[in-house]
Amino acid sequence: MTGTLTPGAEATAPAPGGVLRTELPGGLRVVTETVPGVRSVSLGIWIGIGARDEAPRQAGAAHFLEHLLFKGTRRRSGVEIAEQFDAVGGDLNAFTAKEHTCYYAQVLDTDLPLAVEVLADVVTDATLAPPDVEVERGVVLEEIAMRDDDPEDLLGELFDEALFGAHPLGRPVIGSEESIRGMTRETLHEFWRGQYTTPRMVVAAAGNLAHDEVVALVGAALGPAMARAGSAAPVPPRRPALAVLDTGPRLALRTEDTEQAHLMLGMPGVSRHDPRRTALQVLNTALGGGPSSRLFQQVREQRGLAYQVYSSLASYADAGSVAVYAGCAPDRLDEVAGVVRDVLADVAKGGLTPAELTRAQGNLRGGIVLGLEDTPSRMNRIGRSELDHGRQRTITESLDRVAAVTGEQVAQLAADLLTAPLTAAVVGPYDDEKDLPPALRSLA
Repeated sequence: MTGTLTPGAEATAPAPGGVLRTELPGGLRVVTETVPGVRSVSLGIWIGIGARDEAPRQAGAAHFLEHLLFKGTRRRSGVEIAEQFDAVGGDLNAFTAKEHTCYYAQVLDTDLPLAVEVLADVVTDATLAPPDVEVERGVVLEEIAMRDDDPEDLLGELFDEALFGAHPLGRPVIGSEESIRGMTRETLHEFWRGQYTTPRMVVAAAGNLAHDEVVALVGAALGPAMARAGSAAPVPPRRPALAVLDTGPRLALRTEDTEQAHLMLGMPGVSRHDPRRTALQVLNTALGGGPSSRLFQQVREQRGLAYQVYSSLASYADAGSVAVYAGCAPDRLDEVAGVVRDVLADVAKGGLTPAELTRAQGNLRGGIVLGLEDTPSRMNRIGRSELDHGRQRTITESLDRVAAVTGEQVAQLAADLLTAPLTAAVVGPYDDEKDLPPALRSLA
């Protein structure tokens, strides 16, 4: 099928890597990638608004809306939305992060018009009926309770709160029990109507599709929302001044009657706009990104101190983090924390070996390619690239960036980042910080 371009749309512009981009009236952007040999399409409506954009009284609003918007629109009840997608074997869902929200669907290529129409309806024309608000309030409170029963999830939020402090990035995406109980329908409606506007939206699609057809479908489905935005231009990628964080050592403890002690130890990282980000990805992979990584070998393979140990990165528009997770018996926490600190200090002092550098680069390059084997991954890649950077990067460019990282660049970055004061978060059977082992009490 082919469609007629929406009046006022800018001419389709090719982007690197076979991605096509069209800018519609109202600042709405559409990016697509045709994937040969598949019969599916993955479609996402991305909004450049997340948990960090909430005022204190709105804490958890973006995530609450992720639940609530699916409860019904002026044209469809929540049951009808679910039945329409079940009838075609499609997937319909959403996720909320600290800087963006995405409502997405995966369907057969022949059902693309349904996916566009329903997603647009959900995102821009939901009713937010008061009874539905109360129903979903209970669901979100149950989700918070489920989070509290998962030490690893709870630990990540505790770590962010300790590392970022009063900065908006320190807020949990899900909100708190207090904020969700106090959330009114008016607060949710104000946040939704004020923030979910077409200049902040990117519609991304990947699969067996024709770009012009997607543009025509999107233009028709989101026409009223575009009209509300008038002649507004797209909101540019988020580029605030670099966050100034209190980098002193911090220790956060959550007392829980768990069988294991759960530890997260880390420090500030770099923003997603930092040119050193690729070098940090290489460093992170060698540090704790797989079975051959330094941490996995030292903590698990050589000493048998933990079943699970890994490092991870988070990169935002103005800040980032480097974190190491390990779960172990409570009486082994001191040794685990000591080994992790020793590994970080050793890499900060000496960088990576040539073999570690080569393995990490190969691991990352393989992951980039293998991660594009399905349409949801491709849709996520192009949607986030447009929203976060305002441009697309080819696969070849991404692979070349990884291959170009040198041992000297990694060593300098390790010396810069891994020597920073540590932040630690612990979830486990400890009544007070004084009950924690010496390797961690020194951070208090």
